Amino acid sequence: MKKIISGLSLFLILSVIANNVYAGVIKGTVSASRLKSPKDILVHIERVEGKEFSVPKEPAKMDQISLVFVPRVLPILLGTTVAFYNADDLKHNVFGVGDYDFDLGTWGKGRVVPYTFDKLGEVAILCNVHPEMEAYIIVLQNPYFALTDEAGNYKIKNVPSGTYKIKTWHDRLKSVKKEVTSSTGEIIVDFNLKR
Repeated sequence: MKKIISGLSLFLILSVIANNVYAGVIKGTVSASRLKSPKDILVHIERVEGKEFSVPKEPAKMDQISLVFVPRVLPILLGTTVAFYNADDLKHNVFGVGDYDFDLGTWGKGRVVPYTFDKLGEVAILCNVHPEMEAYIIVLQNPYFALTDEAGNYKIKNVPSGTYKIKTWHDRLKSVKKEVTSSTGEIIVDFNLKR
């Protein structure tokens, strides 16, 4: 019995190592003209052929805090449910326009309203009570994406070996697409975005 358990343990460890051996990292910096900050620019692999990805068990979260949607940009995997929260002491409305059109209604503090995103695309999230509130949800085919930090740096981890098109997204800037070949280790792909 001990030999069977030891054999299974070794098999599991080797499986994890084998899966990670062929995974790489794509990282870089995104610079953008006429932006206060290059924070929250989405960088993602456009498509990974021949692979299906498991939907996260836990919903993604978008809150409303001090009349601001948090986060402002939320990239998610196709099929993900987003839980919309309201942390403010006043009522908010959540509706989406773009590749999705929906209205989740108006509610006060403490209530959570879920919505499942079941097709690829981009949706602006708005509040009809407070028109200055705006956020974006980008529904992607695969989990290989990252948002830039305050300095414009991004890092996409565990990318399987292969050749891909990597793309940027920002609500006010033109997208840029580059072809990259990922293998083990890190590769650097920088972007310069313009309006």
